[in-house]
Formats: sequence, C-alpha cells, structure tokens
Amino acid sequence: MTVSLEQLRRCHFAVDLGAARTRVYVKGAGLVVDEPSAAAMNTRTGALIAVGELAEKMTGRTPSYIKVVRPVSGGTVVDIEMAQRMLRHLMGDRMRRALRRKPRLRAAACTPHDADPLAQRATIETLVGLGARRVELVDTLIAAAVGCGLPVEQPEATMIMVCGAAATQVAVLSLGSIVTAERVPVGGEAVDHAIVQHLRHAHELILPSQSVRPLQIALSDNGLTAHGPSTTEIHGRDVATGLARSVQVDTAAVRNAIQTPLTAVLDGIGKVLRVCPPDLVADLADRGIMMVGGSARLPGFDQMLRQATGMPVHIAEQPDICAAQGLGAMMEGRIEPLVLDPLAA
Repeated sequence: MTVSLEQLRRCHFAVDLGAARTRVYVKGAGLVVDEPSAAAMNTRTGALIAVGELAEKMTGRTPSYIKVVRPVSGGTVVDIEMAQRMLRHLMGDRMRRALRRKPRLRAAACTPHDADPLAQRATIETLVGLGARRVELVDTLIAAAVGCGLPVEQPEATMIMVCGAAATQVAVLSLGSIVTAERVPVGGEAVDHAIVQHLRHAHELILPSQSVRPLQIALSDNGLTAHGPSTTEIHGRDVATGLARSVQVDTAAVRNAIQTPLTAVLDGIGKVLRVCPPDLVADLADRGIMMVGGSARLPGFDQMLRQATGMPVHIAEQPDICAAQGLGAMMEGRIEPLVLDPLAA
C-alpha cells in the first residue's frame, strides 16, 4: 500500500462505480457526484435522455422506445461506452474542462476484492475514455476502511464488511493489506427480492419497482428485531386482477423471508474468521466489525450480526460514501504510510 499511496497522491480525481450509485471525488473539491448508476436512452436514435436520479425515477415508467440501463453490475463495468457517457453527463462540462486542463490527467478507481483482469481492464478503459492518462486501481475494502477511519496501516487487526447492492465483501486488514477476505454474492438487492417474492407468494401482491421501497416499508422501526410492529400495511397490485390493493403483512413472516440471504452473509464472516490467524481474531474480539456500504443501513442488521458472532458491530457515520471518501483521503495525502525499513546487519 505504501507504493500505491505515492501513486494515488498524483491522481486528480477518483471514481467509485457501484451497482447502485456512482460517486466522483475531485482533488481539492471533494465529493462532486453522488448519483444512481442508471442511464435512460432512446433506442430509436441512441440518444441519452437522462442519467442519475432522473433516470432512476424513469425505471418501469417509460414507453417502449426508452430503455433504462445500468452499465455497472456488482461493482464491475459491463457496458464501457454507456458508463463513459453516464460519467460525462454526471460530472458536467465545467468539471470535465477543469480536469482536462491538468497535465497528464490521472485517475483512481475502486474495484471489488476478487475482480478478475477483464473487470479491472473495463474500469481502466472507462476512465481512459474520460481523458485519464493513467488509472490507479484500489481495492474497495481498503478504500472503505480508510474512509471510515480505521487504522489500516497499523499492525493490528481491523474487520470491515462492505454491504453493497449486489454483493457483500468481508475482510480482515492489518499493516495496510488484506489478510483474509470473502465475497458473498448477496446484497441489498437480494434482500429486497426476497421480500418481493414473499409478498407475491403469500399475498399475491406485486410491488412497484421504484415507487415503493419494499425494505423500508416492511422493516420499519426496529427492523429485523422482534420488537418492531407486528403488522404493517403495504400497497401494491393484485396478481390476478391487476388492480391496486392494500394488505396487512405480518412483519415476523417478512423477517423469516430475508433470513436466507442474510444467513449467507453470516457464513462468509465465519469463513473469514476460520482462516484468520488467532492473534488477529483476538484483536477483533475487542475491536469488532465495521459495517459500510448502502445496505449497512438495513434496519436491525447490525443487531443480528452481534447476536450471531458475539462481537461488537459498528456502522460507519456515513456508510454510503466511505469508499469514495477513502480514495479522496489517499489522494489528498491525509494517510501516512507505515514505513518498514530493513534492519541493519
């Protein structure tokens, strides 16, 4: 990580391309973009109609010739050209002109821990298309740990869990590097899907894709814990008639429906702890787990982890933007590397 810090301090802007949201951090200006990773295009002309929040609102509400696409899936760019067009519009002409004036424009980007070379190449080509002459790739786990203030460079164990929309990454860090890590293909979208399927099978109700956030409605107040309200009212469309209908849903049944995807996350934590050195596990018993990412706000998720692992669980102050803030801190030079000089003979 010491070598990477030297390179990162020369970067001018950083991009966190997520499955749910895209964030851009510009050196000296801070976080300038925080928008959904969505773009709406006219399939007849190929023109881009909207990006970000407006494109997100169009999902499920467009005529046949307008298509809402997501160029990023699971933290990996799946459509390089569309990702470039989306980023150009999100950053705006003024910001892109300011960056273009930089000599040898350099960029940094987050990549998932187990990203293959093709996924890394797609991220690099996306930023090169924006004018970057060099692109530095940073592991999302390290960037998020730096962004939430964990002592990543110290010789002590820190455990971080990045709860994304498409996947959850768990890792133990020490001395600026990843000791062990595990990626679980379960995220906020899987939890939402489990709730939607439960309502469809148990109540024959279809929820609107964007107008209603199933998670926030079904898991209100204390969320996953048993101390929340026993029932909640949900509005949707009847499967048989297609008419609007409201039903009273038992929140205990909803909690049971989402146990399956969340159990996979607990299994991932167990795998990481089993292969972690015993001395580092002893540090984690006191320090606990730090949760970051948009899905870290899942109501009651932290309490569930405390009960399952017996370890302290903390949620970062701003879990959504930790990775982007971490990239920014490394670019601005606010992180001092731990220098390990060789001992004299």
